[in-house]
Amino acid sequence: MSKINLVAPCLFGVESIAADEFRRMGFNEVNAENGRVLLSGDENMLARANICSRFAERILINVGEFEATTFTELFDGVKALPWENFIGRDDAFPVNGWSINSQLFSIPDCQSIIKKAIVERLKLKYKINIFPETGSEYKIRFSIHKNVVTMMIDTSGEGLHKRGYRRNSNDAPLKETLAASMCDLARIYPDTQLFDPFCGSGTILIEAALMATKTAPGLRRFFAAERFSFLDDKIWREERTRAQDLILKNVEFKAQGFDIDPACVELTLANAKKAGVEKYVKAAIGDVKDFKAPEKRCLTITNPPYGERLLDIKAAEELYKVMGRQFEQGEGRKYYVISPHDEFEKYYGKEADKRRKLYNGMIKCQLFMYFK
Repeated sequence: MSKINLVAPCLFGVESIAADEFRRMGFNEVNAENGRVLLSGDENMLARANICSRFAERILINVGEFEATTFTELFDGVKALPWENFIGRDDAFPVNGWSINSQLFSIPDCQSIIKKAIVERLKLKYKINIFPETGSEYKIRFSIHKNVVTMMIDTSGEGLHKRGYRRNSNDAPLKETLAASMCDLARIYPDTQLFDPFCGSGTILIEAALMATKTAPGLRRFFAAERFSFLDDKIWREERTRAQDLILKNVEFKAQGFDIDPACVELTLANAKKAGVEKYVKAAIGDVKDFKAPEKRCLTITNPPYGERLLDIKAAEELYKVMGRQFEQGEGRKYYVISPHDEFEKYYGKEADKRRKLYNGMIKCQLFMYFK
């Protein structure tokens, strides 16, 4: 199999960041769309995308797309796709998906029809009538948007934001893919001096350390496609070796986190150790009222508590005022703050030099950037 079409879903607002990353990985055909990136490559590139992507939520094989407004059209469209190129005669293939703004809106009915269509296709190809589904699992995912059906196979298993280092988190975790996107927008370098006065479970600090050292985020985890029969084990070994060889050793990067909760400080240090970046990440008990970025040339990236998560909104607004007083600009100090509060700048006391709309799960946020 020389060319595989892939779909990489990502958080809204992150599409262009993810697309640029895939181009840097070596993908030639890359197209960013709303909430996803379309790309294509060989088996090695499929493995590389899973191991190395910081921003995509998962990597899916795009088996095919077609329009369908009736269940007959759905059945025929699915049956026409080359499922035998991926699924063996013993393999399991559960079906799940979603439908938005389409005439086919019953998910259980769509699941049932898609499953039957795949079975009928495989019956013809393998000349058998019963599929034991005792082999490797190929999770079939479908999306139906404005009557366009996209049929996919999940190669990641757990979402790519699950790097493997954060088994535990505080009450308001920031998704790893979003934290990485914030770090990318703020520009992390091997000699960056980074601060986070609300470090929580350390996600921003750890993602920045992985980025500064060019450590692939998926090096320490397993992917569903490692059990796929059409992908040789050698491919995964090659791509892990490639990723390992790219890691920068002994960089000057430093990350310092603070939190008023001692449990969060312990969690940050434990997670940094699991991620293999404990050399670069420090954490201590500290209140934002006492925070001062001590370095002349330094970067602060943070996700302060907000009413929808840990604080009531009034308390969050008071916190923004404190941040506005404590976050001194000038002499190369830069601040990147994510918040869902529409009037963050009003309470912070300064208009951002730039803003970027991002989504923390389903919560619409803005990344407020202060760098002048």
